[in-house]
Amino acid sequence: MAKRGSRHATVNDSQKGSRGSANVRALFPDNADWDRFDDGSRDQKYVRKVRPQSRNQRRLIESLERHQLVLAVSPAGTGKTYLAIAKAVEALEDGRVARLVLTRPAVEAGESLGYLPGDVGAKMSPYLRPLYDALGDRLGGKRLKALLADGSIEIAPVAFMRGRTLNNAYVVIDEAQNCTFGQLKMLLTRLGWHSTMVVTGDPDQSDLLAELSGLAEIARRLELLDTVSVVHLDDGDIVRHPLVADMLTVL
Repeated sequence: MAKRGSRHATVNDSQKGSRGSANVRALFPDNADWDRFDDGSRDQKYVRKVRPQSRNQRRLIESLERHQLVLAVSPAGTGKTYLAIAKAVEALEDGRVARLVLTRPAVEAGESLGYLPGDVGAKMSPYLRPLYDALGDRLGGKRLKALLADGSIEIAPVAFMRGRTLNNAYVVIDEAQNCTFGQLKMLLTRLGWHSTMVVTGDPDQSDLLAELSGLAEIARRLELLDTVSVVHLDDGDIVRHPLVADMLTVL
């Protein structure tokens, strides 16, 4: 069995090789040396500020700072969810909001997972994992656990949002392409006083039937309002491996 130290060396060497490629852009370069096997360092080295890597990412950050309702509509890998959560964490840490509310629909990506054991939290965990991952990168594991425990951060499925009014909160609605028009209308009308809401999604990657996804239509209608910002990112804003952008031009 390989020793833990050798495993570190292998991972770090491969990461350095990736970072050395001129074709791969890091959305958060200050965090490039974070060791994913060392939870202790994770709490010490998270990045407080993000730096946009494209004009549209800059537009998105500026919109998040100026508007109370923002829709980020873009292909996969453009950093829309990460940027939204980064600004949400920033607002919470600065005391501008009292809590974060993150939600996404529990829609399976083209396959049936069947019965999942455990309570509601355990059943929803696979669907909400990307939000936990982004929060962990911004806050560190210990801080995230503390904020989840005291209710300062709430992560819930879309179905749990009905009937609520979200005051003094930063709300992120992720994977909105898997919401129907009715669900998005319900979510948007949860916005309360002193709150900001961000809706992110890619209309081209909906797991619903084409006529059921409501994101594109919601974005088209809200784009007519001066009080709402709808930001469109494209293939040029992708910060994952350059092959992602290449594939999206033909898929």
